Amino acid sequence: MNKDLTEGNPQKVLCAFCLPMFGSIVFQQLYNIADSLTAGKFIGENALAAVGNSYNITLIFIAFAFGCNIGCSVIVSQLFGARDYQNMKGAVNTTLTASLVLCAVLMILGLLSCDRLLIFMKTQPEILADSSLYLRIYIWGLPFLLFYNIATGIFSALGDSRTPFCFLAISSTANIAVDILFVKFFSMGVAGVAWATFLCQGISCILSLLLVLRRLSKIKAEGPTPLFSWPLFLRIAAIAIPSILQQSFISVGNVMIQGCINSFGISVAAGYSAAVKLNNLVITSFTTIGNGISNFSAQNLGAHKYSRIQEGTRAGLKLVWILCVPFCLAYLFLGKYLLLLFLNQDSAAALSSGQQFLRILSPFYFVISAKLVADGVLRGTSAMTRFMIATFTDLILRVILAFAFSGLTGSAAGIWFAWPVGWSIAAALSLRFMKNNKVTAKA
Repeated sequence: MNKDLTEGNPQKVLCAFCLPMFGSIVFQQLYNIADSLTAGKFIGENALAAVGNSYNITLIFIAFAFGCNIGCSVIVSQLFGARDYQNMKGAVNTTLTASLVLCAVLMILGLLSCDRLLIFMKTQPEILADSSLYLRIYIWGLPFLLFYNIATGIFSALGDSRTPFCFLAISSTANIAVDILFVKFFSMGVAGVAWATFLCQGISCILSLLLVLRRLSKIKAEGPTPLFSWPLFLRIAAIAIPSILQQSFISVGNVMIQGCINSFGISVAAGYSAAVKLNNLVITSFTTIGNGISNFSAQNLGAHKYSRIQEGTRAGLKLVWILCVPFCLAYLFLGKYLLLLFLNQDSAAALSSGQQFLRILSPFYFVISAKLVADGVLRGTSAMTRFMIATFTDLILRVILAFAFSGLTGSAAGIWFAWPVGWSIAAALSLRFMKNNKVTAKA
């Protein structure tokens, strides 16, 4: 069901809109968590390290999917808020057409370069073959990843966060079952983990696309809808490209950091692989709520209701800080038991490394969540230059400090401390930029 985010109490409207999005991303992360859980429990520590190693490269592809999602979502939100349904449909068509070309390019480049990237990351010889196999199957599923994210972006732009939640809840649960079926009962190894994700995400993508196109067909527009529009493409690209660059550079930075982590051995790499899945569950959840705030801000920008953007921002901060509390407490005090979902009890070094990572990062979730809310407002109001400055500051600092701190301490703990420093400085920048945003200043 489509929902107008420009009416009603901003706090209630935003919470009702964002909470299903939060649930959706929890289930989205179950895809990756299920892969690592199955690999670690039913195959072994090397398989867990192989899947985790490949994951940092898959984040590069996820960056493009995220960029297409947010670029389409913000512009469609603005046009929906302005009741310009003809151009709104044109923006959807333009995104789908451009994404076909992008997907083909990504698949070709990915298949040609994946082994080189794995070697660049100093992947240990004993997990190189499994990492490469997992990654290649993942790349063949890129069309499903890309177009599923576009479909969810359109749903969100129309104010519907419940439909994507239902799709993800079903497909993620199915993915766990198929993971176990392929690995434990069919003995397919790491390939079974990858094919399970391919299958479940493919079905989810096709169904969500069919439903979103049906939903759009019921919205009446004046005049013909263009299949592709250069002016709309440029508007979408102005949002999508900075978002893609943001996520891509973060992913490239993670690849570089992974190389540093790999130099400390497979046990540290396995512990990090498990812990970073738990960490990414939190960060991606906050990012998704930030995306919801982008949609909220964009619709109200289109409707010229600037004061609602400020009210929505305050409501968004309250929401993410409430969510920070259970995550922080769980990772500080129950980290070992959560890591045992991925690792066996006898993986003592991996468990210790993972616990250390979670204990250092989790208190700073309050900081990074505030940054991601501010980023959501900046994206929704098209303040992309400032958004990029804050994001790249975080990335550059984390990469440089990871190598510097690990060199100084001679341990992986030095790498973990790079996250809080980068987050804190970038959060200060994002919040400053949001405060000085010309759009919210009109309120």
